[in-house]
Amino acid sequence: MANPETSAPGTITQPGSPAPSLRRALGVGSITAIVVGTMIGSGIFIVPATVAAEVRSPLLMLAVWIVGGLMSVFGALSLAELAAAFPETGGIYVYLREAYGPAVGFLFGWALLLIIDSGTIATLSLAFATKYLPHFIPLSAAGQKVAAVAFIMALVGINYVGVRQGAFVQNFLTILKFTALAGIVVCIFLFARGDWANLANPPASALGGNLVGPFGLALVSALWAYKGFEVSTSNAGETRNPSRTIPIGLIAGCGLVTLLYILANVAYLYAVPAAEMAKADRIAAAAMNAAVGPVGASIVAFIILFSILGAANGHILTGPRVYYAMAADGLFFRKMADIHPRFRTPHNALLAVGAWSIVLSLGPGGTFEQLLKYAVFGAWIFLGLAALGVIVLRRKRPDLPRPYKTLGYPVTPILFVLSALFVIVNTLIQSFWNAFAGLALIALGVPAYLYWNRKRSRAAA
Repeated sequence: MANPETSAPGTITQPGSPAPSLRRALGVGSITAIVVGTMIGSGIFIVPATVAAEVRSPLLMLAVWIVGGLMSVFGALSLAELAAAFPETGGIYVYLREAYGPAVGFLFGWALLLIIDSGTIATLSLAFATKYLPHFIPLSAAGQKVAAVAFIMALVGINYVGVRQGAFVQNFLTILKFTALAGIVVCIFLFARGDWANLANPPASALGGNLVGPFGLALVSALWAYKGFEVSTSNAGETRNPSRTIPIGLIAGCGLVTLLYILANVAYLYAVPAAEMAKADRIAAAAMNAAVGPVGASIVAFIILFSILGAANGHILTGPRVYYAMAADGLFFRKMADIHPRFRTPHNALLAVGAWSIVLSLGPGGTFEQLLKYAVFGAWIFLGLAALGVIVLRRKRPDLPRPYKTLGYPVTPILFVLSALFVIVNTLIQSFWNAFAGLALIALGVPAYLYWNRKRSRAAA
């Protein structure tokens, strides 16, 4: 029998040779780095301006970021129980499968591959090649496309040759960008000639009107910057002592990012009044310009390059493990469950994600950024279902060993589910067609599931 600490479902056995398996190489530091590194992309450098434009009041802006951070922490607390109870490769796919059945798990994996993960990687590669790299290296339109493709191929290549290599890159980039973002905050406080009164003007009471809708839209924008904490659960099959390691990494990572984001927004507001922030395309650069002059824009662009690299690497390091788990269950192409005999990575799943991400990156400008927005809406449906799964599984499988139990249960998962429901309903009301497109992308997975499930049933007969 295979050692449960070194093997995972879906291993391909060759006659006369030991079965290759995923390597358990990730510790608390690596899981925390995946959480922090995937959450901190380009959002915190840009999204605060969008939030400012929606709610206009500094106190409401900070409330949006605090609520978004609490949502992430509550979600992490909920997923931590599931990760401890099901320390398997696949993360949310596994939790949804166990709570609601294979169809729901499949639809999550389908949406993840079709656009959520691949679209995120493609969008990050385009942002790297078209918005920030040209700040240092002039590139033609063709050159930008080449740079975007090279960006994806390089990260896939690193992760192809081993989870340790992918984790090393993730750890390095996370430390670099976390330190750099903290440095920006300190630099603004030390050198910008700001005004603490900016944090109170204008007050929310002076704005009038219905603030619930704008607050909801601002919260959706902020959640772009917070999204990513959930992806670390996909690597449970490559984590040492996952029942302990993943809960610690999830909670620590979300807490660190929430604290840093709130401090960053306070720093931005100190340097730039809310009305001006709402008009700033790159608020971090504007705040740094107030602190150190024009060189601030170059500093921020340089930091964002590494930030984008880390966020994309986090998705490449984690997403393919979901498709590997689906294939191991017989619900996807069988080759996706292959493990490289030397590198012990799900190499075919990695190549598939890389290839599809490249296809998306070569598509018409702006199209896939919009598709990504649709899919992020869909992702919150599955995150809400996963958190609700804590309650469902407590009733459905009360005897299931739970090495970690959600702090504040049942209030914590209920609050996260209600928050996710608020985001979903508010998006349906405020931006119906975007939400409808997200639901349509998920619905495309229904006939695909029926096909794979029928194929699996025939194989088992």
